[in-house]
Amino acid sequence: MVFQEILSLQKDRIMIKSMTGYGKALVSVPNKNIILEIKALNSKYFDFVPRIPSLYKEKEHLIRTLLNGKLERGKIELNMLIENIGADTAVKVNHGVADAYFKQITELKEKLNLPEDPNLLSTLLKMPDVLSSPIADVDEGEWLAVEKGLKQAIANLDTYRKAEGEVLRNDFVDRIQLIREYSERVVPFEEPRIALLRERFKKNLANLAEESSFDSNRFEQELIYYIEKLDITEEKVRLSRHLDYFLETLNDGDSNGKKLNFIAQEIGREVNTIGSKANNVDIQKLVVMMKDELEKIKEQLSNIL
Repeated sequence: MVFQEILSLQKDRIMIKSMTGYGKALVSVPNKNIILEIKALNSKYFDFVPRIPSLYKEKEHLIRTLLNGKLERGKIELNMLIENIGADTAVKVNHGVADAYFKQITELKEKLNLPEDPNLLSTLLKMPDVLSSPIADVDEGEWLAVEKGLKQAIANLDTYRKAEGEVLRNDFVDRIQLIREYSERVVPFEEPRIALLRERFKKNLANLAEESSFDSNRFEQELIYYIEKLDITEEKVRLSRHLDYFLETLNDGDSNGKKLNFIAQEIGREVNTIGSKANNVDIQKLVVMMKDELEKIKEQLSNIL
């Protein structure tokens, strides 16, 4: 498939996704608003970091399963904030426990002849069991609303990922095209390079012919060595195919950063082989330029889902 045909297909296919993203949703239930924020960062695996109220700890497994199924991989941070807007609050002060702490602290203060503590109330509120929640379980209706909100936040994050992925895709296409152009600019330097190597080969052959006897095995080895040095056609053909395959994979409909990484490695292998066989300063410069573009592609591939 030629380069132009590959580009024409990109307009009609699902594009790659960035691994980073952000999604937010607001859930309104009786007496409270629940704010859900999901942030996705780079990671080879699914790494879930929940920051949720203790009330929802029993639902953590369900939340993890939902996010893992939709977001696949990445460092996924979930922030869940509850804002009470009703007359009743989720947190209650246990007056009996607070009174008991106060009496014991007062007795200890008098016994040790300590001064008055202006922060006594703050200290009391931090003591175990002074503050408690009267709600033991999440109401099923509330959970269904939260689950719907999570799906909305995930959808918003996915939209963010697609938008960033489109920017990355355009960058990949530009850099792949540059690598292709640099490889095509190698052609004018091939004929003088081959002529130079051919002259060197003839000289070595003439030196061998002047000897009364020579090692035929050595001669065959020298011949094979120079033939390989003369020809980089296969490397150029494979490089072109790898570049096409990279672009085709961008348009598969599945965002597959790992596969693109493997193809980038194959591109790098062919570029390195061309460089090692070139034995020409001008070609080496083009190889360096190709490597530079490829490294920039590899850096960005770490951010592809």
